[in-house]
Amino acid sequence: MAKTYDVVVIGGGPAGYVAAIRCAQLGLETACVEEWINFKGDPALGGTCLNVGCIPSKTLLESSEQYHHLRHGMGAHGIHVEGVRLDLDKMMARKDDIVLQLTNGIGALFKANGVEWLQGHGKLLAERQVEITARDGSVEVVGADNVIVATGSRPIDIDAARVDNAEGLIVDSTGALDFRKVPETLGVIGAGVIGLELGSVWNRLGSKVIMLEAVEDFLVLADQQVAREALRQFKKQGLDIRLGARVIATQKTAGGVEVSFKDKDGEQKITVEKLLVSVGRRPNTDNVAAPEAGLLLNEGGFIHVDDRCEANLPGVYAIGDVVRGPMLAHKGSEEGIMVAENIAGQHGHLNYDAIPWVIYTNPEIAWVGRTEQALKSAGIPYKVGSFPFSANGRAKAMDAANGMVKILAHAQTDALLGCHIIGPFASELVQEAVLALEFHASSEDLARTIHGHPTLYEAVHEAALSVHGRALHKINT
Repeated sequence: MAKTYDVVVIGGGPAGYVAAIRCAQLGLETACVEEWINFKGDPALGGTCLNVGCIPSKTLLESSEQYHHLRHGMGAHGIHVEGVRLDLDKMMARKDDIVLQLTNGIGALFKANGVEWLQGHGKLLAERQVEITARDGSVEVVGADNVIVATGSRPIDIDAARVDNAEGLIVDSTGALDFRKVPETLGVIGAGVIGLELGSVWNRLGSKVIMLEAVEDFLVLADQQVAREALRQFKKQGLDIRLGARVIATQKTAGGVEVSFKDKDGEQKITVEKLLVSVGRRPNTDNVAAPEAGLLLNEGGFIHVDDRCEANLPGVYAIGDVVRGPMLAHKGSEEGIMVAENIAGQHGHLNYDAIPWVIYTNPEIAWVGRTEQALKSAGIPYKVGSFPFSANGRAKAMDAANGMVKILAHAQTDALLGCHIIGPFASELVQEAVLALEFHASSEDLARTIHGHPTLYEAVHEAALSVHGRALHKINT
């Protein structure tokens, strides 16, 4: 007879492993099914994010930024450095070591919390049965009172540029995280978050990076004032970003990859040594459920869920990239916590209006809440306050005074509606606005909160003051 658990989680990424740990903390007998095999050929937890996504990309962003700053940014501080050289193998080894530390850490957390790791591919069967297919082909079936599907997402393929990471010419994000030589030229299809971050890494390390983005507008999800400033900064750094450029074909050549694309001037061609395809991600729901299970998916492959992340089947939930909403690791984690607490009879909830977005380029870009264009479209009256980092003492001292903080507040109630930042440590600064939104604060609340001096956070304070024309360190207009 099949073993039965209180909860079986299918998927061990940020959504799944967090859900499993929280379920176990709440006294539920919990198992997590995960099939990932890491670069060493060993089973691993952490999913895309920890193995070939968030963690390795941020590690390389940090390493490449250190290298670039040492070569180009120290002179302003009166520090002259000679003989700087890149050891790419060591940089990659550091990245791999950090990945192993963190993924092994999840295994330790599972043991500490009593979560059982069932290694293999998980598939939902009828009546909340879960089939686990191991690497050797053996099959086991377990039962569950509750099943949480958290199988994540994978890169979108395009016919015009078929990815083959093993060959290493046309790659997705996984391949671009593992180059063993800095390419002289790197083409990037898609100028979204992944393309910008990985393009920045290789640009700093010496590649000539050409980015081809099919849409005419840059970073359409971001506030467009911030997006325009970001485009200016990235082009200044040497990123060749071409908007309205739709790739129609690729051809492998002796020199790399010939890329054909159409823009406002007609059909164009470029040849690059390597090509990164980063046009978005799709839910990883192929073979996640047997037909007889009756799990409802929409035409995009997303699992249909309600506000509590419960699917159309009683006791079956889905979280993270396989359901509606932004494909962000922290969003999936919080959904996992919400579902775990609801299964345990508590009152889990998630405020989808207060989820931060971050792009870890330099300058960093981060935001939470609504954009100015969204407020205009919805006809919501608002006021704008902004403050440039060029007027912030800490940013000046850091030689990182590009960008700004922008705050949007309701014109009548002064309720905080959005915060948009481009500048140093935007990923950290935005968290103050996330907390403010969660507690339904007003711009006045932020303006009257004492901020330490000198700090980058003072730019948030001044932007809040600016909403009502009270900024102290810029000329109010």
